[in-house]
This record gives sequence, structure tokens and C-alpha cells, in this order.
Amino acid sequence: MAPTAPPESRHALDLDGLRGPDIMFWSMWDGKDLVGVGALKHLSEEHAEIKSMRTARPYLRKGMASRILSYIILEAKKRGYSRLSLETGSMEFFEPARKLYSAFGFKICEPFGSYAEDPNSVFMTRYISDERA
Repeated sequence: MAPTAPPESRHALDLDGLRGPDIMFWSMWDGKDLVGVGALKHLSEEHAEIKSMRTARPYLRKGMASRILSYIILEAKKRGYSRLSLETGSMEFFEPARKLYSAFGFKICEPFGSYAEDPNSVFMTRYISDERA
């Protein structure tokens, strides 16, 4: 993700960050091939942040990101969260991600948690119900 934004606007977690006690991390596999990953960061008892969603290049545009996102939303519901938020880039590179999140009911919002306004970031949120994803 380094070439997509200046250093002060990069919010993706590195490997140590993904190992934090406030992070739940999942991977999706096709046999021995990694399809994609996703993580959920605990912000409060009601609020979690989607972190580090990525799809491997051979699986892009094949619906895998939707499957990963559906799983994360379902897990968030199971864990009792009522709100999910995320930060993604504002650049053209991130347009497919923003479209995916919008399709899942995420709306643009103000910065949350420790984030500040940043022209390179788009913040999105959605409230989740007790219904299944």
C-alpha cells in the first residue's frame, strides 16, 4: 500500500499491528492459495473498525472481497458490535473498495477513533442489526 498515499496518510496495519490484542484476523484460502485477508479492530463494546481487507491479485473481481466482508460483518454481529467503521483511501486506486463498502450499506462519515481529517482518507460507517449478514 506504500505507493498509494503519503506516509502520514497510511493507516494499514503491519504484521505486528495485526498481532495486537484488539485485532481479530482472518484469511481465506483456495487450497494452498491465499485468496484474501481481513481484520476487525475493537474500538469499544459497540464499535469496531474493519482493517486490512485485501484480496490476492488472481482473485480480484471474482466476488472474494464480498465474501470476506460478509464474514467480517457476521463476526462483528456475533461479537455484539452495533457499528462498523473503516478508513480507506480517497484516490482512484481505492474506488473499487469504496464501491464495495457502499454496496454493503457503508456511508461516508466523519473521522472516528484516533483519526483526523485527511484529504487522502475517506471514512465510512454502518450500523449493523441483529439480522444475519
